Amino acid sequence: MNQPDPNAVERDVMEYDVVTVGAGPAGLSFAIRLKQLNPELSVCVIEKASTIGAHILSGAVIEPEPLDALLPNWRDNPPPICVPAKHDEFWLLTHKGHRRLPIPPGMHNEGNFIVSLGAMCAWLAPQAEALGVEIYPGFAAAETLHDESGAVVGVRIGDMGIAKDGSHKPGYTPGIDIRAKVTVLAEGARGHLTKRLIKQFELDADSDPQGYSIGIKELWQVPEDRVTPGKIVHSFGWPADNEVYGGGFLYHLDKGRIALGYVSGLDYKDPEYKPWEAFQQWKNHPLFEPLLEGGTILSAGARAIVTGGYQSLPKLEMPGALLIGDTAGLLNVPKIKGTHQAIRSGMLAAEHLVASQLSPQGFDAKLRGSNIMAELKKVRNFKPGFKRGLWFGILNSAWETVTGGLSPWTLKNKADWCSLDKVGEHESPKRDYIERKLAPRDRLQGVYYAATEHDEDQPVHLKVRDTSICVTRCAEEYDNPCTRFCPAAVYEIVQDEAGKRLQINAANCVHCKTCDIKDPYEIIDWVTPEGGSGPNYQNL
Repeated sequence: MNQPDPNAVERDVMEYDVVTVGAGPAGLSFAIRLKQLNPELSVCVIEKASTIGAHILSGAVIEPEPLDALLPNWRDNPPPICVPAKHDEFWLLTHKGHRRLPIPPGMHNEGNFIVSLGAMCAWLAPQAEALGVEIYPGFAAAETLHDESGAVVGVRIGDMGIAKDGSHKPGYTPGIDIRAKVTVLAEGARGHLTKRLIKQFELDADSDPQGYSIGIKELWQVPEDRVTPGKIVHSFGWPADNEVYGGGFLYHLDKGRIALGYVSGLDYKDPEYKPWEAFQQWKNHPLFEPLLEGGTILSAGARAIVTGGYQSLPKLEMPGALLIGDTAGLLNVPKIKGTHQAIRSGMLAAEHLVASQLSPQGFDAKLRGSNIMAELKKVRNFKPGFKRGLWFGILNSAWETVTGGLSPWTLKNKADWCSLDKVGEHESPKRDYIERKLAPRDRLQGVYYAATEHDEDQPVHLKVRDTSICVTRCAEEYDNPCTRFCPAAVYEIVQDEAGKRLQINAANCVHCKTCDIKDPYEIIDWVTPEGGSGPNYQNL
């Protein structure tokens, strides 16, 4: 069957001075600051989610200083979930026990706020619009536009109404071309346009490979007398073994709500490790299970977290475009915080573009000379130290804390896709899993709480370049780890009359990007589905 040529379709064109891809904290802060500095500029923010904040998932405890600088009076009208941090706890877990430890430096949260980052972005959006920013949810950028020299000149919104076989359905609508003098990528961790541009412009030629973790989170409603608003709990140890970087978090909100989740570094070696299962085990630990028992899940989801830091930062500018926020890789790993860095980078990008008459040139140097980069440099060796095991990582973290990050060396990062051991070469540890009493029962029930929606009759947005590898080499060498690292049961090996094959349940996808990162053959590419598709997170 002949597929329609997307370049032959007549498309509407919208023109702006600046187009921003992604309505997260970086993209919205950038747009707000840009209009504050020059109200005459035309600024557009596009967002693939159906509503602003619907794809945003984060812990989240934020440092307020960058928000104070962006919106000095924000505390008079705070986001709908905004609880002052009051009390920190840090625990080492064993199978059924726990030991309280001193709070690590950088994790003291006095003066910070617990928020829902999704709700915070939904709160930021109308403030941007009040300044004249045009925001378009449901607009999924499918590709970047380039001029004859290769410079970025905007983005193309994905077509709507394409059937699974590539044909046009009755409601077919071609995507709009949004052209701009400068394009700002604020897609969050592992942005799919950013991934292509980094390769095209070789932006990572002088940096280490980027590193990631997967964060899986739930929001619970429990009896209000169990909740101490402002209490912040972090843990490490069980159910992870010494080879897995990660741990749990539990934040007490208001109105009987608790945000909790589990982070697993995607540089883990064990091909049988299951991040979603680890989270469910963690919830059932005796320290947490009584708090949640009898409660109900309000929302759930998962998202990749960018953790490479200082040495993995790519070049942040290219002809016609620049990178900000998590898509650039600015999260501070030991703090477990990136929102303050995202806001800072958005403001810095706006200030640079106004000063340079919308030229991206020089932004990379400006950011590297800023306090954003100074913060990353100070903690650059924390995460790589854990690649040698939990206890080496803890000792290394203590050294880096004592020296203030002034070690004369910088530890290297490796790509997460190449960290898995093969099945025969790895002895999976005894995990001491305990009986699970709390919901969800399985990953599909978790998908239900993510409220994810995709039209079944659209092209699969998880592109596996050679599915024959899945039932041959991958089955033999790694026992199909995609069936375990995906938190939404997207990947399934099924047996039918023709033999074994990979089945992609794309409608389950919660857009976490883990498969794009962890696949040991680098043959999975996550691309945007139709605009508006995906999870509909509520207050995550």
